[in-house]
Amino acid sequence: MPTPHIAAYVGDFAKTVLMPGDPLRSKFIAETYLENAILINNIRGVQGYTGTYKGKKVSVMASGMGMPSIGIYSYELYHFFNVENIIRVGSAGAIHEELKLRDIVIALSACTNSNFGAQYNLPGNFAPTASFSLAQNAFNTAVKMGCSAKIGPVFSSDIFYDDAQSLKDWQKMGVLAVEMEAAALYMNAARSGKNALCICTISDCPLSEAKEECTAEERQVSFTKMMEIALEIA
Repeated sequence: MPTPHIAAYVGDFAKTVLMPGDPLRSKFIAETYLENAILINNIRGVQGYTGTYKGKKVSVMASGMGMPSIGIYSYELYHFFNVENIIRVGSAGAIHEELKLRDIVIALSACTNSNFGAQYNLPGNFAPTASFSLAQNAFNTAVKMGCSAKIGPVFSSDIFYDDAQSLKDWQKMGVLAVEMEAAALYMNAARSGKNALCICTISDCPLSEAKEECTAEERQVSFTKMMEIALEIA
């Protein structure tokens, strides 16, 4: 049955859903890579499609920005639509000094400043982690494609305009990049016994002197290597 946020039915989604933040990136993936793609959700303009990739049923749907948003969509996909795997394909800001524009990061774990995990009433801090099989497959696929990808921790922040400017503190701990969704996705996956992975492309370098960044259009349509890795392991 449809949910308040997804106008679809059980069976409309594939077992694996690629999840970009931007609805236009969802549309781009469907139109560029999927055969016979059908629009199965468009509530609030959050476009979801199902089609086939190399004969395999695959879905793609946007998550919107931030952990509250991906928290809702991933929860509903896991719990109401029998989705087993969600692969976030998003953008991130470089924290590690060696990363540059369009480099690919595979998020093995996600540090966070979010209070999302408080709902579980745990006697400590949960460590949000990717599903190892998805992370391993993504890294191996990147290698086969001749694509250089770094694998390691990211920082999932609730704050885009961070008054504390704390990224250098995360850099000290070996964190690769900052984004805004992975931690909530990983926690939802853990709680539901499902699988999740976040693959990001570096869209800006906030700690560099040049303050390099990709345009909105470049983020939407040019981060294709990340998309191809996700589709290959879907």
